[in-house]
Amino acid sequence: MDRRNLLPIGQFSQASGLSVTALRHYDASGVLVPALVDPGSGYRYFHRDQVRTAQSIRALRQLDIPVEEVGRLLDGGQEELAAAVQAHLRTAERRLELQRSVVRTLLSRLTEGAEMTHPVTVRQGAAERILVCEATLDNSGLDAFLRDAYQEMYEVAGRGPLTFTGPAFVRFHGVCDDESQTLVEACLPFWEAGAQPADLPAAMTVRDLPATTLACTDVEGPAAVFPQILGAYDAVANWITEHGFAFAGPVRMIYRRWTGTPHDPDNRLEIAWPIAEPTGD
Repeated sequence: MDRRNLLPIGQFSQASGLSVTALRHYDASGVLVPALVDPGSGYRYFHRDQVRTAQSIRALRQLDIPVEEVGRLLDGGQEELAAAVQAHLRTAERRLELQRSVVRTLLSRLTEGAEMTHPVTVRQGAAERILVCEATLDNSGLDAFLRDAYQEMYEVAGRGPLTFTGPAFVRFHGVCDDESQTLVEACLPFWEAGAQPADLPAAMTVRDLPATTLACTDVEGPAAVFPQILGAYDAVANWITEHGFAFAGPVRMIYRRWTGTPHDPDNRLEIAWPIAEPTGD
């Protein structure tokens, strides 16, 4: 092989910005294989054309993309690589916004106290008959699920037509964030003595919820959007534990006023957690 277009590993390291140790690791993993390995000395040589590839690898690793994924992306071509980088950027921006929200919430607790930011009240929730669509998902799929679920439920309700007895709400059976999946129920309350839904789709059911006591707080405008809304859930949970109550069911996110546009200042949600007196067990 003509070695005039080859760079020894030391020079290639300087040109690419990758350490010699990293280059050996990428060779072993098959991500960046030298153009020539001297059979006598075992010394690695890289072609000059590989410098740009090595620089791309360095950039992708700086984005914390795993080595195996880097190799796959480089093999997939420029369009797939560009799409993956854009997706990574959106994920990073979302993570940064979550971290900013956590910092703001923590600083608010330290300076004002959660009871000032999210005052908690107690009210009695009536027994309700509800139309329900459910799915197990994380926060990335939540908005699309709720949009489709309520569209389908309103179509079913219109055929009745059903008489609504209160605002739509969502029940979360666990943590629903970017790392955790949980059962989520989109709920639509209607009058049990009136028309009843028929010919329900497979994913839709009718359920009766008993009367319950609810610990509640309101959030409005931008504060009603993830991740800012997490502070409201924390405030209610803290109030329940600090006042000695027991958690008596999935937390509810109730649409008291919703324009359909996130961050709209007219939006108002209520976070309501069923509570009961502790059993003493």
